[in-house]
Amino acid sequence: MPLHVRILLGMVLGLLVGWLATLACLDWLVIDWIKPLGVIFINALKVIAVPLIIASLIKGVSDLKDLSSLSSMGSRTVVLYLFTTAVAVTLGLVIATAVSPGAGIDEATRDTLMASAEQEAAGKIAIAAQQQEKGPLQPLVDLVPGNIFAAAADNSAMLQVIIFTLFFGVGLILVPETEGRPVKAFFDGLNAVILKLIDLIMLAAPIGVFALLAALVAETPSWSVFLALLVYSLCVVAGLLVLIFVFYPTLVRVFTGVGYGAFFRGLAPAQLLAFSTSSSAATLPVTMERVEEHLGVDEEVASFVLPIGATVNMDGTSLYQAVAAVFIAQAFGVDLSLGDLVTVGMTAMLASIGTAAVPSAGIVMLVIVLGAVGVPEAGIALIFPVDRVLDMLRTVANVTSDATVAMLVAKSSGKLHAPQPKEWDDDYQPEPHN
Repeated sequence: MPLHVRILLGMVLGLLVGWLATLACLDWLVIDWIKPLGVIFINALKVIAVPLIIASLIKGVSDLKDLSSLSSMGSRTVVLYLFTTAVAVTLGLVIATAVSPGAGIDEATRDTLMASAEQEAAGKIAIAAQQQEKGPLQPLVDLVPGNIFAAAADNSAMLQVIIFTLFFGVGLILVPETEGRPVKAFFDGLNAVILKLIDLIMLAAPIGVFALLAALVAETPSWSVFLALLVYSLCVVAGLLVLIFVFYPTLVRVFTGVGYGAFFRGLAPAQLLAFSTSSSAATLPVTMERVEEHLGVDEEVASFVLPIGATVNMDGTSLYQAVAAVFIAQAFGVDLSLGDLVTVGMTAMLASIGTAAVPSAGIVMLVIVLGAVGVPEAGIALIFPVDRVLDMLRTVANVTSDATVAMLVAKSSGKLHAPQPKEWDDDYQPEPHN
């Protein structure tokens, strides 16, 4: 049975078990005895994310053996990521403006929703306030780690790890080949070992996503409040589905010739895992493995494009922030002019670059987007009841976008080839027993 089918079955069973546990008032059973299996699975992916980035990036950069090739690949990657993000933001603004999801919320419903999430909203606003108090060049300061080991221990500081690793890879290119060969050989071997570990961890993926989704359903406090946010949710979901199932596969088909079915068969396990974990960082090891082995992207391209995408390319988050900003403005009766919509779009693009690749980090950046057009920041409490569910789908869009850009960069560089899938035991040859 293909991996993506097994993961899908795990997801369905997880939703069913969580729902049955809720009906039988056995939520504690799921939370205490099933959820830990999902936490273990996510931790197993997270623990190899940073070593994977370091090993694969150093291998990819050193394989180039030419700084001009690195510069060319970097410029193509940045341009494509900006392009897909701009499309996502524009799509979100068009859908939200056309549908007006916040126009139907009356004052009583708005007050009820805000009261239910007032404390959580205050915490996110405080975090956003700290971000806004920093100087204009603070994002540049934050790129360079003061301690690489501290940065490597923090998944939210992944961009710092990437910057240091790129710097290290450039240094490896510049030293004499005889001196750099042992270092390169070490990281080549480390990269091969980590890729094999990913194969082993993915054997437990169906169990991991089963536990995660069962716990998600069991921990949901109330589904009735979702009804008031149905139109808003449908706007976000519609935009994300257009990106995932229309925009990205069309780009891949037109510019690489890879068909719709082949694209989704290759990427499906990473997409389903992104849906279950709501974390681009946790999904990154699987995304890299699927893009390299099942979509045919050369390792030096995937190891460069995908880690950067997991930290700066958040198309799903950008679209969600655009729709949410318009929704909250309409709920509070704030009219957004064309200039305000452009401001929302530009701010959402810039904010998404600084969004950590962890669950619900986009909600903090949304506070900054709202502040840019004078919409009450406390309005983020309106969308808390459905944020976790939508976060799952927008992470799928983020991961799909990363894979799409990797394929486009590989095609433009002549580094897209036929897929070469590998199994966890391909190289394992046990000793024969007498």
